[in-house]
Amino acid sequence: MYYNRRFSRPRVQRRSQLEGADINMFIKKAVPVTDQVIPKEVSFDDFDIAQTLKTNIKNHGYTKTTPIQAQAIQPILEGRDVIGLASTGTGKTAAFLIPLINKLLKNKYQKALIIVPTRELAVQINEELKHFALGMNIYSALIIGGANMRRQINDLRRGAQIVIATPGRLTDLIKQRVIYLGNYANIVLDEVDLMVDIGFINDVKYFISLMPRIRQSLFFSATIPSKVQGILQAFVINPITISVKKQDTSENVDQDIVRVINPAKKMDQLHDLLIQDGFDKVLIFLRTKHGVDRLHRELEYRGFKIGVIHGNKSQGQRQRALQAFKQDEFQILLATDVASRGLDIDNVTHVINYDLPQTYDDYIHRIGRTGRIGKSGTALTFVN
Repeated sequence: MYYNRRFSRPRVQRRSQLEGADINMFIKKAVPVTDQVIPKEVSFDDFDIAQTLKTNIKNHGYTKTTPIQAQAIQPILEGRDVIGLASTGTGKTAAFLIPLINKLLKNKYQKALIIVPTRELAVQINEELKHFALGMNIYSALIIGGANMRRQINDLRRGAQIVIATPGRLTDLIKQRVIYLGNYANIVLDEVDLMVDIGFINDVKYFISLMPRIRQSLFFSATIPSKVQGILQAFVINPITISVKKQDTSENVDQDIVRVINPAKKMDQLHDLLIQDGFDKVLIFLRTKHGVDRLHRELEYRGFKIGVIHGNKSQGQRQRALQAFKQDEFQILLATDVASRGLDIDNVTHVINYDLPQTYDDYIHRIGRTGRIGKSGTALTFVN
Protein backbone atom coordinates (compact mmCIF):
# COMPACT_ATOMS: atom_id res chain seq x y z
CA MET A 1 0.00 0.00 0.00
CA TYR A 2 0.98 3.66 -0.23
CA TYR A 3 1.75 5.48 3.00
CA ASN A 4 1.59 9.27 2.90
CA ARG A 5 4.28 11.43 4.48
CA ARG A 6 2.23 12.14 7.60
CA PHE A 7 2.20 8.44 8.41
CA SER A 8 5.57 7.27 7.17
CA ARG A 9 7.95 7.29 4.24
CA PRO A 10 6.12 7.07 0.88
CA ARG A 11 6.56 3.98 -1.21
CA VAL A 12 5.39 3.02 -4.64
CA GLN A 13 2.24 0.91 -4.93
CA ARG A 14 3.23 -2.58 -6.06
CA ARG A 15 1.41 -5.70 -7.14
CA SER A 16 0.88 -8.14 -4.31
CA GLN A 17 3.58 -10.78 -4.11
CA LEU A 18 0.77 -13.25 -3.35
CA GLU A 19 -1.03 -12.87 -6.67
CA GLY A 20 -0.98 -16.26 -8.37
CA ALA A 21 0.38 -17.96 -5.26
CA ASP A 22 -0.92 -21.26 -3.90
CA ILE A 23 -4.31 -20.43 -2.37
CA ASN A 24 -3.87 -23.21 0.20
CA MET A 25 -1.82 -20.76 2.28
CA PHE A 26 -5.12 -19.01 3.06
CA ILE A 27 -6.95 -22.20 4.10
CA LYS A 28 -6.49 -23.65 7.55
CA LYS A 29 -8.86 -24.94 10.20
CA ALA A 30 -8.63 -23.46 13.66
CA VAL A 31 -7.40 -25.62 16.52
CA PRO A 32 -10.10 -25.82 19.22
CA VAL A 33 -9.01 -23.94 22.31
CA THR A 34 -9.46 -27.05 24.45
CA ASP A 35 -6.92 -28.92 22.29
CA GLN A 36 -4.16 -26.34 22.70
CA VAL A 37 -1.27 -26.71 25.11
CA ILE A 38 -1.85 -24.31 28.00
CA PRO A 39 1.39 -23.16 29.66
CA LYS A 40 1.81 -23.10 33.40
CA GLU A 41 -0.23 -20.23 34.79
CA VAL A 42 1.60 -17.35 36.45
CA SER A 43 -0.23 -14.73 38.47
CA PHE A 44 0.78 -11.06 38.48
CA ASP A 45 0.87 -11.41 42.27
CA ASP A 46 3.90 -13.69 41.82
CA PHE A 47 6.05 -10.75 40.66
CA ASP A 48 7.89 -8.41 43.02
CA ILE A 49 6.09 -5.25 41.92
CA ALA A 50 4.39 -2.45 43.83
CA GLN A 51 1.04 -3.24 45.41
CA THR A 52 -0.54 -0.22 43.72
CA LEU A 53 0.55 -1.59 40.37
CA LYS A 54 -0.88 -5.00 41.20
CA THR A 55 -4.18 -3.35 42.11
CA ASN A 56 -4.26 -1.41 38.84
CA ILE A 57 -3.52 -4.57 36.86
CA LYS A 58 -6.40 -6.36 38.57
CA ASN A 59 -8.78 -3.41 38.12
CA HIS A 60 -7.91 -3.38 34.42
CA GLY A 61 -9.21 -6.94 34.17
CA TYR A 62 -5.86 -8.75 34.04
CA THR A 63 -5.80 -11.83 36.24
CA LYS A 64 -3.39 -14.37 34.75
CA THR A 65 -0.41 -13.70 32.53
CA THR A 66 -0.09 -14.64 28.87
CA PRO A 67 3.02 -16.67 27.95
CA ILE A 68 5.02 -13.62 26.81
CA GLN A 69 4.13 -11.79 30.03
CA ALA A 70 4.95 -14.81 32.19
CA GLN A 71 8.40 -15.13 30.62
CA ALA A 72 9.38 -11.50 29.96
CA ILE A 73 8.31 -9.55 33.03
CA GLN A 74 10.78 -11.11 35.49
CA PRO A 75 13.97 -10.61 33.42
CA ILE A 76 12.89 -7.03 32.64
CA LEU A 77 12.39 -6.45 36.36
CA GLU A 78 15.94 -7.76 36.84
CA GLY A 79 17.27 -5.17 34.40
CA ARG A 80 18.10 -7.58 31.58
CA ASP A 81 17.89 -6.74 27.89
CA VAL A 82 15.11 -8.77 26.27
CA ILE A 83 14.30 -9.87 22.73
CA GLY A 84 10.65 -10.85 22.67
CA LEU A 85 9.37 -12.81 19.69
CA ALA A 86 5.62 -13.22 19.82
CA SER A 87 2.74 -13.21 17.39
CA THR A 88 0.42 -10.23 17.51
CA GLY A 89 -2.31 -10.35 20.13
CA THR A 90 -0.23 -12.15 22.76
CA GLY A 91 -0.04 -9.34 25.32
CA LYS A 92 3.36 -7.83 24.50
CA THR A 93 2.36 -4.33 25.61
CA ALA A 94 1.73 -5.29 29.22
CA ALA A 95 4.87 -7.44 29.17
CA PHE A 96 7.07 -4.37 28.90
CA LEU A 97 4.84 -1.68 30.45
CA ILE A 98 4.38 -3.37 33.82
CA PRO A 99 8.09 -3.78 34.71
CA LEU A 100 8.95 -0.34 33.28
CA ILE A 101 6.28 1.35 35.40
CA ASN A 102 7.56 -0.48 38.47
CA LYS A 103 11.11 0.69 37.71
CA LEU A 104 10.02 4.31 37.31
CA LEU A 105 7.97 4.08 40.48
CA LYS A 106 11.12 3.12 42.40
CA ASN A 107 13.24 5.86 40.81
CA LYS A 108 11.46 9.01 39.62
CA TYR A 109 14.58 10.13 37.75
CA GLN A 110 14.38 7.22 35.32
CA LYS A 111 12.92 7.83 31.87
CA ALA A 112 11.65 5.40 29.25
CA LEU A 113 11.25 5.75 25.49
CA ILE A 114 8.92 3.47 23.52
CA ILE A 115 9.24 3.65 19.72
CA VAL A 116 6.49 2.13 17.57
CA PRO A 117 5.69 2.22 13.83
CA THR A 118 2.12 3.54 13.81
CA ARG A 119 0.10 6.26 15.49
CA GLU A 120 -2.69 3.83 16.40
CA LEU A 121 -0.32 1.51 18.24
CA ALA A 122 1.23 4.48 20.08
CA VAL A 123 -2.20 5.67 21.22
CA GLN A 124 -3.13 2.17 22.33
CA ILE A 125 0.05 1.79 24.39
CA ASN A 126 -0.56 5.18 25.98
CA GLU A 127 -4.08 4.13 26.96
CA GLU A 128 -2.76 0.94 28.55
CA LEU A 129 -0.11 2.94 30.39
CA LYS A 130 -2.74 5.21 31.93
CA HIS A 131 -4.61 2.20 33.32
CA PHE A 132 -1.52 0.57 34.80
CA ALA A 133 0.01 3.79 36.19
CA LEU A 134 -3.17 5.21 37.71
CA GLY A 135 -2.47 7.19 40.89
CA MET A 136 1.33 6.82 40.61
CA ASN A 137 2.27 10.32 39.37
CA ILE A 138 3.86 8.78 36.29
CA TYR A 139 3.12 10.79 33.17
CA SER A 140 3.59 10.22 29.47
CA ALA A 141 4.07 12.19 26.28
CA LEU A 142 2.51 10.87 23.08
CA ILE A 143 4.80 11.94 20.20
CA ILE A 144 2.99 11.14 16.95
CA GLY A 145 2.30 12.77 13.61
CA GLY A 146 -1.10 14.22 12.81
CA ALA A 147 -1.47 15.67 16.31
CA ASN A 148 -0.66 19.04 17.87
CA MET A 149 3.11 19.37 18.11
CA ARG A 150 3.00 22.29 20.57
CA ARG A 151 1.06 20.19 23.07
CA GLN A 152 3.56 17.36 22.66
CA ILE A 153 6.46 19.72 23.29
CA ASN A 154 4.72 21.02 26.41
CA ASP A 155 4.20 17.45 27.67
CA LEU A 156 7.93 16.79 27.22
CA ARG A 157 8.94 19.98 28.99
CA ARG A 158 6.63 19.21 31.90
CA GLY A 159 8.80 16.19 32.59
CA ALA A 160 6.97 13.18 31.18
CA GLN A 161 8.84 10.08 32.33
CA ILE A 162 7.56 7.85 29.54
CA VAL A 163 7.63 8.94 25.90
CA ILE A 164 5.72 6.91 23.31
CA ALA A 165 6.74 7.94 19.81
CA THR A 166 6.48 7.18 16.12
CA PRO A 167 9.68 7.63 14.10
CA GLY A 168 8.64 10.58 11.91
CA ARG A 169 7.56 12.94 14.70
CA LEU A 170 10.39 11.76 16.96
CA THR A 171 12.91 12.67 14.27
CA ASP A 172 11.31 16.12 13.91
CA LEU A 173 11.61 16.83 17.64
CA ILE A 174 15.18 15.55 17.81
CA LYS A 175 16.16 17.95 15.01
CA GLN A 176 14.40 20.78 16.85
CA ARG A 177 16.41 19.80 19.96
CA VAL A 178 13.23 19.36 21.96
CA ILE A 179 14.09 15.81 23.00
CA TYR A 180 17.53 14.37 23.76
CA LEU A 181 17.65 10.58 23.57
CA GLY A 182 20.71 10.47 25.78
CA ASN A 183 18.37 11.06 28.73
CA TYR A 184 16.48 7.80 28.19
CA ALA A 185 18.11 4.78 29.79
CA ASN A 186 15.11 2.50 29.17
CA ILE A 187 14.27 1.88 25.51
CA VAL A 188 11.60 -0.23 23.83
CA LEU A 189 11.47 -0.92 20.11
CA ASP A 190 8.09 -2.50 19.36
CA GLU A 191 6.92 -4.08 16.07
CA VAL A 192 10.39 -3.63 14.65
CA ASP A 193 9.71 -5.77 11.59
CA LEU A 194 7.02 -3.30 10.50
CA MET A 195 9.30 -0.31 11.09
CA VAL A 196 11.82 -1.90 8.78
CA ASP A 197 9.18 -2.94 6.26
CA ILE A 198 7.75 0.56 5.81
CA GLY A 199 11.12 2.25 5.45
CA PHE A 200 12.19 3.28 8.93
CA ILE A 201 15.36 1.18 9.19
CA ASN A 202 17.68 4.18 8.90
CA ASP A 203 15.61 6.11 11.44
CA VAL A 204 15.91 3.23 13.91
CA LYS A 205 19.69 3.10 13.40
CA TYR A 206 19.82 6.87 13.94
CA PHE A 207 17.86 6.63 17.19
CA ILE A 208 20.13 3.88 18.50
CA SER A 209 23.19 6.04 17.77
CA LEU A 210 21.77 8.77 20.04
CA MET A 211 20.89 6.51 22.96
CA PRO A 212 23.06 6.14 26.08
CA ARG A 213 25.50 3.26 25.99
CA ILE A 214 24.38 2.07 29.43
CA ARG A 215 20.70 1.32 29.10
CA GLN A 216 18.04 -1.36 29.32
CA SER A 217 16.90 -2.28 25.83
CA LEU A 218 13.72 -4.21 25.02
CA PHE A 219 13.07 -5.44 21.50
CA PHE A 220 9.72 -6.85 20.42
CA SER A 221 8.81 -8.21 17.02
CA ALA A 222 6.81 -11.02 15.47
CA THR A 223 9.63 -11.81 13.05
CA ILE A 224 13.31 -10.92 12.61
CA PRO A 225 14.03 -10.22 8.94
CA SER A 226 17.65 -10.18 7.80
CA LYS A 227 17.68 -6.37 7.79
CA VAL A 228 16.97 -6.39 11.53
CA GLN A 229 19.99 -8.49 12.53
CA GLY A 230 22.35 -5.51 12.44
CA ILE A 231 19.95 -3.44 14.53
CA LEU A 232 19.77 -6.20 17.12
CA GLN A 233 23.55 -6.38 17.49
CA ALA A 234 23.77 -2.63 18.08
CA PHE A 235 20.71 -2.45 20.31
CA VAL A 236 20.90 -5.21 22.94
CA ILE A 237 23.70 -6.50 25.17
CA ASN A 238 23.68 -10.10 26.42
CA PRO A 239 19.93 -10.35 25.93
CA ILE A 240 17.46 -12.98 27.02
CA THR A 241 15.50 -14.17 23.99
CA ILE A 242 11.91 -15.17 24.62
CA SER A 243 9.87 -16.79 21.88
CA VAL A 244 6.27 -17.78 22.32
CA LYS A 245 5.52 -17.84 18.60
CA LYS A 246 4.44 -21.40 17.91
CA GLN A 247 3.43 -20.89 14.30
CA ASP A 248 2.84 -18.16 11.73
CA THR A 249 -0.87 -17.71 12.32
CA SER A 250 -3.12 -17.77 15.32
CA GLU A 251 -4.21 -21.27 16.23
CA ASN A 252 -7.66 -19.88 16.95
CA VAL A 253 -8.31 -18.45 13.46
CA ASP A 254 -10.32 -20.47 10.97
CA GLN A 255 -8.88 -19.48 7.56
CA ASP A 256 -10.63 -19.94 4.23
CA ILE A 257 -11.00 -18.36 0.80
CA VAL A 258 -13.85 -16.78 -1.14
CA ARG A 259 -13.51 -17.57 -4.85
CA VAL A 260 -14.31 -14.64 -7.13
CA ILE A 261 -15.51 -16.10 -10.43
CA ASN A 262 -16.86 -12.83 -11.83
CA PRO A 263 -15.08 -9.64 -10.61
CA ALA A 264 -18.24 -7.65 -11.36
CA LYS A 265 -20.02 -9.72 -8.68
CA LYS A 266 -17.31 -9.37 -6.02
CA MET A 267 -19.23 -6.66 -4.15
CA ASP A 268 -22.37 -8.80 -4.14
CA GLN A 269 -20.38 -11.73 -2.70
CA LEU A 270 -19.15 -9.49 0.12
CA HIS A 271 -22.67 -8.20 0.73
CA ASP A 272 -24.01 -11.76 0.99
CA LEU A 273 -21.36 -12.58 3.60
CA LEU A 274 -21.97 -9.50 5.72
CA ILE A 275 -25.68 -10.20 6.13
CA GLN A 276 -25.09 -13.71 7.42
CA ASP A 277 -25.51 -14.56 11.10
CA GLY A 278 -22.29 -14.34 13.08
CA PHE A 279 -20.66 -11.55 11.06
CA ASP A 280 -21.06 -9.26 14.04
CA LYS A 281 -17.78 -7.37 14.07
CA VAL A 282 -15.92 -7.42 10.77
CA LEU A 283 -12.58 -5.88 9.83
CA ILE A 284 -12.10 -5.60 6.06
CA PHE A 285 -8.67 -4.92 4.57
CA LEU A 286 -7.91 -3.32 1.23
CA ARG A 287 -4.53 -2.33 -0.22
CA THR A 288 -5.21 1.32 -1.12
CA LYS A 289 -6.88 4.34 0.42
CA HIS A 290 -8.89 4.93 -2.76
CA GLY A 291 -10.11 1.33 -2.66
CA VAL A 292 -11.24 1.79 0.94
CA ASP A 293 -13.14 4.96 0.05
CA ARG A 294 -14.86 3.32 -2.93
CA LEU A 295 -15.95 0.29 -0.86
CA HIS A 296 -17.08 2.59 1.94
CA ARG A 297 -19.40 4.49 -0.40
CA GLU A 298 -20.86 1.32 -1.87
CA LEU A 299 -21.47 -0.47 1.43
CA GLU A 300 -22.89 2.65 3.03
CA TYR A 301 -25.29 2.96 0.07
CA ARG A 302 -26.36 -0.63 0.76
CA GLY A 303 -27.24 0.27 4.35
CA PHE A 304 -24.25 -0.95 6.38
CA LYS A 305 -22.84 1.03 9.31
CA ILE A 306 -19.13 1.45 8.62
CA GLY A 307 -15.99 3.06 9.98
CA VAL A 308 -12.89 3.87 7.95
CA ILE A 309 -9.21 4.29 8.79
CA HIS A 310 -6.37 4.97 6.38
CA GLY A 311 -3.45 7.35 5.91
CA ASN A 312 -5.49 10.24 4.47
CA LYS A 313 -7.69 10.42 7.54
CA SER A 314 -6.65 12.79 10.32
CA GLN A 315 -5.46 11.28 13.56
CA GLY A 316 -8.68 12.37 15.24
CA GLN A 317 -10.81 10.74 12.54
CA ARG A 318 -8.84 7.50 12.78
CA GLN A 319 -9.12 7.36 16.56
CA ARG A 320 -12.85 8.11 16.54
CA ALA A 321 -13.47 5.37 13.99
CA LEU A 322 -11.44 2.84 15.98
CA GLN A 323 -13.17 3.76 19.23
CA ALA A 324 -16.61 3.49 17.64
CA PHE A 325 -15.71 0.06 16.22
CA LYS A 326 -14.43 -1.10 19.60
CA GLN A 327 -17.71 0.02 21.20
CA ASP A 328 -19.79 -1.80 18.54
CA GLU A 329 -21.22 1.37 17.03
CA PHE A 330 -20.15 0.00 13.63
CA GLN A 331 -20.51 -3.56 12.37
CA ILE A 332 -17.69 -3.03 9.87
CA LEU A 333 -14.33 -1.27 9.87
CA LEU A 334 -12.55 -0.75 6.54
CA ALA A 335 -8.81 -0.28 6.67
CA THR A 336 -5.54 -0.32 4.81
CA ASP A 337 -2.58 -2.07 6.42
CA VAL A 338 -2.05 0.90 8.72
CA ALA A 339 -4.46 -0.97 11.03
CA SER A 340 -3.02 -4.45 10.78
CA ARG A 341 -0.23 -4.20 13.35
CA GLY A 342 -0.54 -4.24 17.09
CA LEU A 343 -4.09 -3.02 17.48
CA ASP A 344 -6.05 -4.77 20.22
CA ILE A 345 -9.72 -4.76 19.24
CA ASP A 346 -11.86 -7.12 21.29
CA ASN A 347 -14.21 -9.67 19.76
CA VAL A 348 -13.52 -9.18 16.06
CA THR A 349 -15.49 -12.09 14.59
CA HIS A 350 -14.12 -11.89 11.04
CA VAL A 351 -11.18 -10.47 9.15
CA ILE A 352 -11.85 -10.23 5.41
CA ASN A 353 -9.03 -9.69 2.94
CA TYR A 354 -11.04 -8.03 0.19
CA ASP A 355 -7.72 -7.28 -1.54
CA LEU A 356 -4.72 -9.59 -1.27
CA PRO A 357 -2.08 -8.28 1.12
CA GLN A 358 1.31 -7.25 -0.26
CA THR A 359 3.22 -10.07 1.46
CA TYR A 360 2.54 -13.18 3.54
CA ASP A 361 3.80 -11.35 6.64
CA ASP A 362 1.14 -8.69 5.98
CA TYR A 363 -1.43 -11.49 5.77
CA ILE A 364 -0.33 -12.84 9.14
CA HIS A 365 -0.67 -9.49 10.81
CA ARG A 366 -4.02 -8.76 9.20
CA ILE A 367 -5.66 -11.96 10.39
CA GLY A 368 -4.09 -11.48 13.81
CA ARG A 369 -6.84 -8.94 14.52
CA THR A 370 -9.20 -11.86 15.24
CA GLY A 371 -8.78 -15.00 17.35
CA ARG A 372 -6.84 -13.01 19.95
CA ILE A 373 -5.66 -14.45 23.27
CA GLY A 374 -7.72 -17.62 23.35
CA LYS A 375 -10.78 -16.36 21.46
CA SER A 376 -11.86 -17.84 18.16
CA GLY A 377 -12.18 -16.00 14.87
CA THR A 378 -12.44 -16.38 11.11
CA ALA A 379 -10.31 -15.01 8.27
CA LEU A 380 -11.61 -14.98 4.69
CA THR A 381 -9.52 -14.04 1.68
CA PHE A 382 -11.02 -13.11 -1.69
CA VAL A 383 -9.09 -14.77 -4.55
CA ASN A 384 -9.68 -14.73 -8.29
